[in-house]
Amino acid sequence: MSLYCGIACRRKSFWCYRLLSTYVNNARYIFELKEDDDACKKAQRTGAFYLFHSLAPLIQKSEQHHQYLAPQYSLLELERLLDKFGQDTQKIEDSVLIGCSEQQEAWFAVDLGLNSSSSTSASLQKPEMEAELQGSFTELRKALFQLSMKDASLLSTAQALLHWHDAHQFCSRSGQLTKKNVAGSKRVCPSNKIIYYPQMAPVVITLVSDGTRCLLARQSSFPKGMYSALSGFCDIGESLEEAVRREVAEEVGLELDRLQYSASQHWPVPNSSLMIACHATVKPGQTEIQMNLRELEAAAWFSHDEVATALKRKGPYTQQQDGTFPFWLPPKLAIAHQLIKEWLEKQSCSSLPA
Repeated sequence: MSLYCGIACRRKSFWCYRLLSTYVNNARYIFELKEDDDACKKAQRTGAFYLFHSLAPLIQKSEQHHQYLAPQYSLLELERLLDKFGQDTQKIEDSVLIGCSEQQEAWFAVDLGLNSSSSTSASLQKPEMEAELQGSFTELRKALFQLSMKDASLLSTAQALLHWHDAHQFCSRSGQLTKKNVAGSKRVCPSNKIIYYPQMAPVVITLVSDGTRCLLARQSSFPKGMYSALSGFCDIGESLEEAVRREVAEEVGLELDRLQYSASQHWPVPNSSLMIACHATVKPGQTEIQMNLRELEAAAWFSHDEVATALKRKGPYTQQQDGTFPFWLPPKLAIAHQLIKEWLEKQSCSSLPA
């Protein structure tokens, strides 16, 4: 009996004191900050802040490394900045939690150009702020081309959260002002206690192939010369497979034979979306594109060599002397780039001699 108890106690001790990975510890830490306002306020005192102005992130050019960075500011530095421009530190209450370092330094984002409905201070002027901070508030679409993967991912999360809070300040049932928790992970209506959580809209993005070529298209809103995979929002009641087949049929008039899931990605602009990426092949003999002009500006089949050459280019590009723009593809950060690269690698492997 005593031996059994000893084994049981040792087993219990093992499970109670098992060392958790850094990832698990940080996930638990972020969860605690979302659920405990006091803990989140405490984390702000030792945390770091990323700055935005009207949903545009602040970036600085590093002359030493010839790249752009997203600078961080301590709570004290942020308070001094607000004080210098005659602003109340209440603005910090509008910040949102966006992650933490491996050492559990919490990261937050705050927009100095947006005002919440409960704010009593005016927004800060952009030119004066840029001069003081020696940086520029850059539209996120453009900033994504210039930043590292880590900074781009953090700023994407930050912008999506800041945008959601700016657009969802009132309860849809009572019309009353909702209150955000310190972390910004939810808003609550004080009258009926309805809780609102930030949401993403599901979007399918599909690279269609006929076996040797892939189909790429562009919308009028794309940067000049850029082509990408087909994409569109999922309709209510649709499965992922149904959404992919419908979008391809709607946009280019083709029926699919097979499709395969690849990966997913959060994309912040124009509104927060969950991009669900798939590869698909058309039915044999069905390659004639019938483009939907309401959806697309252009669509075409591209060969392996054409895609390989375009993938090496880095856009956006300026107009050439003949008035055209070079054919180029989405940047590495975009999941469309990953889809195209996967297709290209598969084509290269299949062309190798057995």
